[in-house]
Amino acid sequence: MGFVSYLLPRFDRVLSLGVAIASIGYALKLFTQAPLTLQLLDRFGVTLLVDPLSGFFILTNALVTAAVILYCWNSGKTTFFYTQVILLHGSVNAAFVCTDFISLYVALEVISIASFLLIAYPRTDRAIWVGLRYLFTSNVAMLFYLVGAVLVYKASHSFAFVGIREALPEALALIFLGLLVKGGIFISGLWLPLTHSESETPVSAMLSGAVVKAGVLPLVRCALLVEEFDPLIRLFGVATALLGVGYAIFEKDTKRILAFSTVSQLGFILAAPEVGGFYALTHGLVKSSLFLIVGVLPSRNLKDLQHQPIQTSIWIALAIASFSISGFPLLSGFGAKVLTLKNLLPWQVIGMNIAALGTVIAFAKFIFLPHQNPERPETIQPGFWAAIALLIGSLFLANVAYYEAYTLENIIKPLATIALGWLVYFLIFRHITLNLPRFFEKFDHLIGMMSLMLILLFWMVMA
Repeated sequence: MGFVSYLLPRFDRVLSLGVAIASIGYALKLFTQAPLTLQLLDRFGVTLLVDPLSGFFILTNALVTAAVILYCWNSGKTTFFYTQVILLHGSVNAAFVCTDFISLYVALEVISIASFLLIAYPRTDRAIWVGLRYLFTSNVAMLFYLVGAVLVYKASHSFAFVGIREALPEALALIFLGLLVKGGIFISGLWLPLTHSESETPVSAMLSGAVVKAGVLPLVRCALLVEEFDPLIRLFGVATALLGVGYAIFEKDTKRILAFSTVSQLGFILAAPEVGGFYALTHGLVKSSLFLIVGVLPSRNLKDLQHQPIQTSIWIALAIASFSISGFPLLSGFGAKVLTLKNLLPWQVIGMNIAALGTVIAFAKFIFLPHQNPERPETIQPGFWAAIALLIGSLFLANVAYYEAYTLENIIKPLATIALGWLVYFLIFRHITLNLPRFFEKFDHLIGMMSLMLILLFWMVMA
């Protein structure tokens, strides 16, 4: 459909939206059918698995893609843009259903190329540099991953995920490094804040809402399929949640706050793999809506926004999304937080509760921004409200997926966390100005961080 839309440019937006709607329909169907496993060319070829877990991720990708297309509907984007959006959407879906390392490798490489073309779409020097930085980092990581996949095949004569159990520890370390980088996990994901914050608004929404999860779901699959790896994945989940929220609390740039929050929220998905699908859906809806909203604000600088009231209607949308990611009842972020925290192991509880509190503090910056109805409201393209209505409406609808969460005990704890977070924000963090170093985000250090991460992984798997 991507190539067809390029040949029929008059129908590019309609075809793109049709693809997203088809994905929504198929994802919803997965929740009502038994899991389906497909093996092509015996164990040497492609292995696919579609089940409710992949359904959550496909639904996330579909809703985010549909919102981005609606947002760009009257923006004058060329057919090339919509073609790349469809190719990216399809390759992300492919990554969500693959359960063999080579098919996943192909899907992740197509994702890298399509993402690069969308990041570099404005054709400015800055956009091209950010795109090339992303592409080079991604390709280096995938070289490590490919060597690990070959070692898995050598040990098990199969590229299936379960073959990693029989492989050498080196294979596990190499494959995990590639997936940690692609998924923006822990220090391997420090390429993410600059890439997501400097991309165009709809591209940022697409990357943070759906694309980055293509590296996360395979880690979740490995934790579920191979029990021995579950503690390792959970450990990275806690570390990632704390690292991301630690940066987000002190950031003053709105898009960088959202980017670091993405790193943190990916940690929540890995911290409880068995319920990661629902959390991924909620995060995708919230984060893509927040990026679209921040894109229409008059400034990216929080200090400027604190002295320049924003339009009330925009603030309401911003507040709803911020409430959801903070875990406020009536929004799906509440159910996702409750479900995740209930499925933690005892040693994870303290760290993840600190991360949850940090999330509340970080998004208090948005909730308490001044707002008013100006005499002359700013003109906002119609597609913006259609996209926001789809995403925020989905947050309310997804809330019914875990209605069992609405018990008195479950409601009191998130409300107490939110109240404590707001109090800490007003008493401490609202008055602190701390510029965290961006040393580790520099391009030449990203490769060095990969090397250190590989050494850490070797030590962990050997132990």
